[in-house]
Amino acid sequence: MAVNSDLSTILPRVLIVSRRAVRKNKFVDFVGEFHLDLIVSYGAVPVIVPRVSGVHMLLESFEPINGVLLCEGEDIDPSLYDSELSGLSPEELEEIKKLHASDTAIDKEKDTIELGLAKLCLERNIPYLGICRGSQVLNVACGGTLYQDVEKEVSNKIAEEERVMHINYDDYDGHRHPVKVVENTPLHHWFNDSLADNQMEIMVNSYHHQGVKKLAQRFVPMAFAPDGLIEGYYDPDVYNPEEGKFIMGLQFHPERMRHQDTDAFDYPGCPAAYKEFVKAVIAYKKRINCVPKANKLNWELETKRKTIVRSFSIARIMYNSGRGMDFGQESELEIGAQFLEANTALSLQQENRLKQMGATVRNACAYRERLKMNEERERIARILMGKMTIGQLSDLMSFYHMMGKICSEALERKLQDTSTAVNEDIESITKFKVTSHMRFGTSWRLHVKNQQS
Repeated sequence: MAVNSDLSTILPRVLIVSRRAVRKNKFVDFVGEFHLDLIVSYGAVPVIVPRVSGVHMLLESFEPINGVLLCEGEDIDPSLYDSELSGLSPEELEEIKKLHASDTAIDKEKDTIELGLAKLCLERNIPYLGICRGSQVLNVACGGTLYQDVEKEVSNKIAEEERVMHINYDDYDGHRHPVKVVENTPLHHWFNDSLADNQMEIMVNSYHHQGVKKLAQRFVPMAFAPDGLIEGYYDPDVYNPEEGKFIMGLQFHPERMRHQDTDAFDYPGCPAAYKEFVKAVIAYKKRINCVPKANKLNWELETKRKTIVRSFSIARIMYNSGRGMDFGQESELEIGAQFLEANTALSLQQENRLKQMGATVRNACAYRERLKMNEERERIARILMGKMTIGQLSDLMSFYHMMGKICSEALERKLQDTSTAVNEDIESITKFKVTSHMRFGTSWRLHVKNQQS
């Protein structure tokens, strides 16, 4: 049986942003393999977004985006949240930089890429899973804040028995600390079989020196460390994996909660976050595929449409004002005329819309020809009148002025419905028109003849 060579058209895509490191004096990008294994095992395709300059401007090129998993990385730029409220002195900040040198080297490009993806997920309700740094990115994207250093801002201000070590460089993967799971949350359901009666505690790993300070308003906590630090949260209004809804952040790494000698998980519920996340990703892909996609804008057709609309607009202005064409408008009118001639079968709605846009005549080409003929006559008349003497122009203007006056008087008498007087006036006007026209018309024809010769 042939295997489909383009699995991306079948399997949903999960974007994961890489982390930059230095190897042999060169930058390399990497993603923890545990993340990739779990995404693949549950039926999705991981798509790695490289942390390189300019990628934040190219996120649309990674479409379709069916899910986003953000995990691992340096501290988020403190300027992106209310870092000035930390109260840390310059000496303390310098001490933190020395102790956590690998994390405090801010990577603004990674910040921009990941915050862009997080906001995209929030706008479209794309499934999002944030692990460690990814949970902090999600909280900041929604208006929350972070502790710049948990030890100095939390641990040093509480009783010693409540303090928690959130990172242990001497026992990096083996270190654990307890968290209390909140009832009736996804985390509670995933680890339910591992929770002791009335204890609601599990032991989790920890690789961070920062954490959620003020949780964004839309989120609900799922777990707390003994020092009060939030270790997991989610949006209950956007959580239903069967319907493609999943927005969550976990401060610990469930994918790395494994026995040191084997790959067996500490708890059966450890991979549940990935399983439910991918379930949501699959459902999201099915849901958006059921919605007809809007056609992308065809710029060639859009340009043509705008040109036709402009042609109708010019025609409408000319029709309403009675003016002729301005210089250079003939070619623009030609486009509208050709469109009308080519579309002989239009609905009533289309006809009305065209009239509103200025297409006031159906036989556009004939109208345009008559318009050009009238303009030519007007042009010739202007040239001839420009060569007439003042006396000739005065006689011609007097004639048409008198005719206009007589017509006005005749119209007024007609409206008064005095038939006898009207008949007499018509006879008088007719005689006057004949004699006047002969006199002024003969003078006009002689003048035109002389000009042409």
